[in-house]
Formats: sequence, structure tokens, C-alpha cells
Amino acid sequence: MQPIPFVPWVWRDPSWAEKPDQDLGDRPDTGLIGYEVEATDGGIGKIDDDNAKVPHDCLMVDTGPWIFGRKVVLPVGTVRSVDHAERKVHVDRTKEQIKNAPEYDADDHDGYRTRTDAYYSDSYRLMPPML
Repeated sequence: MQPIPFVPWVWRDPSWAEKPDQDLGDRPDTGLIGYEVEATDGGIGKIDDDNAKVPHDCLMVDTGPWIFGRKVVLPVGTVRSVDHAERKVHVDRTKEQIKNAPEYDADDHDGYRTRTDAYYSDSYRLMPPML
């Protein structure tokens, strides 16, 4: 029996994308702009204002000085939970795993997506999410 493959581009639980008293339409991720992002081993940054420039199944995170001001894009499937009261998004990957993820390339969307899909699928095969 084969395990169910990880699909990094899908919200695990659509209710995580719902924010009370706010109509988020087709882009629930934009309602998370400004939220802190927590990896399994600590904070990595905030959901960036440029989040609307990436596909709806991604979150753009501004890491600030953590990795030299780099912006990283996380597939929404990495989201473990969203705490709207605390304005925090918890992801199930470590800081190191996020740091080593492929860099976003707006000019090569298909290539970036293929590399990111392979990277996260491999990381979930090696280290399943801690729910």
C-alpha cells in the first residue's frame, strides 16, 4: 500500500484560510498579510505585502534579517495551523528546511513550481509533518 503523496499546493484544512468577519474571496491567503510565521523551531518572518503577486497556493514570507532579508515562498500545504487571535501562521517545517527551499523566480513560474514541488515532496517523505 502506497502512502498518500504530499501535495504542497493545497490547504490541508480550508477553515484555516477563513478569517472571521472578513470576506477574503478567492484569495484567502491575502487575509494573512502581516501575520507572523512560525517554523517548528521558531519565528521566520511575516507574510509579506507582496503575497498577492504569487499564486494563491503560496505564501510569500519576508524573513527580515533572519536570512539576509530574503523573501521565501512557502506552499500553503506547509501550514499546520493559523491563529487569527495571535495573528500567527504555524508551518510544519524547520527554519533550515525553509532556508534551503528553492528561491522564488517570478520569471520562471513553471520551473520554480517544479523545483519547489520536488523539494517539499522529498522533505515530507524524509520528515513527515508533526501535527
